[in-house]
Amino acid sequence: MKKFTHITLLILFSLSTSFAQQEKGVTGYDNWLNPWTDFKPNKTQYGKPTQILSGNIDTDKKLNKRDIYLLVGDVFVTDSTTLTIEPGTIIVGDYKSKGSLTITNGSTIIAEGENTDPIIFTSSRAVKQPGDWGGLFILGDAPTNSIKNTSLLNYGLDASETKNITYGGENIESNSGVLKFVRIEYAGKRTKSHGYFSALTLAGVGTETLLENIMVSFCDGDSFNVLGGAVSLDKFVSYKSSSNDYKLNYGAQCHITNSLAIKSPYVSGPAPSRCMYALNNDDQGNSVSDRQTLVQANNLTLINLSRDLDYDIEIGLVNEAIFIGNDVSFKINESVISGFKPAVILDEAIKINSENLDKIEFTSTYFNNCIGNIFIKDNINNEDLENWYGSRAFNNVYSKGPDSETFIDASSTTRPDFRLIINKIAASKSQD
Repeated sequence: MKKFTHITLLILFSLSTSFAQQEKGVTGYDNWLNPWTDFKPNKTQYGKPTQILSGNIDTDKKLNKRDIYLLVGDVFVTDSTTLTIEPGTIIVGDYKSKGSLTITNGSTIIAEGENTDPIIFTSSRAVKQPGDWGGLFILGDAPTNSIKNTSLLNYGLDASETKNITYGGENIESNSGVLKFVRIEYAGKRTKSHGYFSALTLAGVGTETLLENIMVSFCDGDSFNVLGGAVSLDKFVSYKSSSNDYKLNYGAQCHITNSLAIKSPYVSGPAPSRCMYALNNDDQGNSVSDRQTLVQANNLTLINLSRDLDYDIEIGLVNEAIFIGNDVSFKINESVISGFKPAVILDEAIKINSENLDKIEFTSTYFNNCIGNIFIKDNINNEDLENWYGSRAFNNVYSKGPDSETFIDASSTTRPDFRLIINKIAASKSQD
């Protein structure tokens, strides 16, 4: 009986430590990155395309796993059409024409891959590079904070009609379809007049759209670009993109859960590259005040992978993980921010008062290996903010631990595991 009781206590203790391990950062009893992600996509060859997609798709169409599809130029799904993509289907963006795919307002995409058979968007080149092709654009009629509430996706897309690049409206429940178990690799073409494409742009996309298990890797622009709308992002992964991992703007209402941003100082572009870049409206004088960008995040892991963090900081390769613009509501809970300088920067226009601090919350979050935590832009004195967010009421944790002692296996190039090591949180001390 004593032996049985002892075994039972050991099991209960093991379960309790497992729950403790899952308290902050990406969570799950298993490493949910397996097996659908790919952290070395340039090693994978998919064969030659057997079908071409070009121009407008204006009748319902299904893409089959048995074929490989080549996106030639800017492809548009129009006229309330549904594009269905089977699990395991490969779509390659043509390098010469910088192919892209746009799901126009009123049309839908049903791209529901499987854990063992994801849908893959990638480059047509044998030796793939960031920016080889355009990206994926999904447009809906959910609200934005534009004065007119509708906007044009002005990225230089070659649309036959203006309506094919229009987004925004009054339908917060707008349904643009399903993206699940999808990888987007080597997107982000550069344009002369409009900058870089994002790998996945969600413009005016509404709450009924299902967005889960999506990985963007090696994008030359932003990985995920949310323009207005109201979306929930679950199990999203951004890996070594050159620009921002998650950019949110124009009154976006965005819930992000159990997601990752993995930065590398060796692939970032010349402009500041953040894990999260939240703005209310970067077109001054072109927004309405009653719809502000809202970000609510739980169980995120934002990590900067560096071979020598002190040296990379010294030579200016590392910047903040999160930038929060004026009039943005930003609340993050039970998350991990590791290896940045500093962890967070607030726009200089944000006045430090109770009204603004009520809109910007960091709770039960683990700040690790950051040179400074929360700053106002261009303000070297952040004592007030450190005292505020460092109080026990917010339950934040501060530590200085290498990746090898913080994450289960952040160094693997094939199957990394960015969950926190068991009891790591319990061993750290909160600020007073």
